[in-house]
Amino acid sequence: MKSDSPESKKTLTPEMEFSEKLTFRDYLIATEQKANKPLPIWRLIAPLLFQVGLILAVPVQAMYTDMAGKTIILQTVSANSDNLFRGSSLNLDYDISRPEMLRKVSGWREWVRKNSRRNGQIIQGSTLYLILQEQQSFNRNQFQSWKPVRVSINRPVYLVNNQVALRGNYENGLVNYGLENYFISDAQRQQINNDLAQIQENRDSREEPILVRIKVDPQGNALPTGLSIRNRNYPFQ
Repeated sequence: MKSDSPESKKTLTPEMEFSEKLTFRDYLIATEQKANKPLPIWRLIAPLLFQVGLILAVPVQAMYTDMAGKTIILQTVSANSDNLFRGSSLNLDYDISRPEMLRKVSGWREWVRKNSRRNGQIIQGSTLYLILQEQQSFNRNQFQSWKPVRVSINRPVYLVNNQVALRGNYENGLVNYGLENYFISDAQRQQINNDLAQIQENRDSREEPILVRIKVDPQGNALPTGLSIRNRNYPFQ
């Protein structure tokens, strides 16, 4: 006959006694109740707020740049109706995007040295700040593109009034400033396309440079606000 002595009862821990009393049916009921328990409201709202924040980040940044930014003028390489448009966006190619042009600017070699691997290749995504300076024009009605005067690894803290620091990233052999593609309306696209065709026809089909008006905020972010082709201006809406 089995002994039911006090010594045998002492060997059972509380966990062992509880497991003997808990049945598999009790386990299923507890699991179902936990699954049906509603989530806290914050766990439902937090992901939604995060997604809304991501959606609003771009237009809020653009609004800030438009309000706090300084207007500058940049010149594109050329304007040809065959390569200017890509779908519903403008495809703009700037002189200052090309390393062969930036090699002439003070600070470029130092920037390359600090942002290159041992094999001499520039690290993809490396950030630079290009300091641009306004050029004086004797004709008030004529726009002058701003001249690059220095390349900086870090964002400059102090600049004179006629200078800005434009932030760019090195990608696939070019410096991208976030100004290379800009979506425009179909009406503007058609108007620019027609005007370009007339200009090139009158000038023996030679490509015509584009001057782009840009707002640059204190952090170096940029936003295109319009462009000019000869004496014709196209404000972006």
